[in-house]
Amino acid sequence: MTVSACLFALVAGGCDRTPSVTVYASADESVARPVFERFEKETGIRVDAKFDTEATKTTELANTLRAEHDRPRADVFWSNEQAAQVALAADGITEPLLVAGATSAAATDGAPQSFAAQWPAAWRDSQGRWFALAGRARVIVYAPDRVPMPPSEWTGLIAPRWNGKIAMADPRFGTTRSHLGAMKAYWDTYAMAGYYEAFIEGLAENHPKVLTSGNSGVVDAVARGEADIGLTDSDDVFAAQARGLKLAMVLPRHAHDATNAGGGTYFIPNTVGVVSGAPHPAAARKFVEFMLSPETARQLAEMPSKHAPLVYAASGNDFVVPDPILIDARAVAAHSDEAVESFFAAMRAVEETK
Repeated sequence: MTVSACLFALVAGGCDRTPSVTVYASADESVARPVFERFEKETGIRVDAKFDTEATKTTELANTLRAEHDRPRADVFWSNEQAAQVALAADGITEPLLVAGATSAAATDGAPQSFAAQWPAAWRDSQGRWFALAGRARVIVYAPDRVPMPPSEWTGLIAPRWNGKIAMADPRFGTTRSHLGAMKAYWDTYAMAGYYEAFIEGLAENHPKVLTSGNSGVVDAVARGEADIGLTDSDDVFAAQARGLKLAMVLPRHAHDATNAGGGTYFIPNTVGVVSGAPHPAAARKFVEFMLSPETARQLAEMPSKHAPLVYAASGNDFVVPDPILIDARAVAAHSDEAVESFFAAMRAVEETK
């Protein structure tokens, strides 16, 4: 738009020259909105946000980013998990934030040091195409009045006493998808080939209720008595407890041996990455640096969803995920498709034997 055209539009009330950044976010809107508001207040940059639905968490936005690859509309992808972000980076949908021998743009804007440049290697892409930060845990939610002893290991879900009493979200989407990928990657590495498939067959034989309402729907199903236990995320349980629902959760292990370090539950970090060809690259980099700041980690930790700190130290009241499974995010992404296919194959096999 020319200056004269903009002046005319300004008189008419239609020209907005406020700097902006477009963020596609699969994080819950109740989590993302306060972060966006703080970013806008501190930087003067408006956030234009696009969210997905609970039922199609992460997958819908990831597919949109792929479809828009030749003409990107988003500047940043804020995912509520890791596997989809890793896959997008591999497909060239996100671009490196770090340049060899240089810091990111934020360091030249008055920041003493780039958070991205010093981010631990274990929690970022080697080229800086994504960064992991505070997150949640994969848990089993249960009704304590009906379940005095919930499973302490994920493999406990195959016990006959849970037949018809389990709820879970559709594993084609969101954290349920990445968790199945993590299970297969972990057990293929540390147990034996076929261990995951045997587990899935046992789970299918217990006829789990597969819900299209996502992880929050799983929590609600347990609260209503439609299931006794459910596979979900810690933030959904915290939210239900805040509403006064009588629910509890456990963080089951993947390793049977309790002394096996790195064998606990699945930790689900948030991830952020700059979209390749972002329309507003400088604002995108500033937003990523903002997300990696200790202030944002503290804000996420103190929300009702209680995102567990990852890189920064936890305080006394923070949610902490002890001994999460140690598995490379690339392995989770690589195994997710096969893991989901195995699940539905096992479910179909059970149905065919009826």
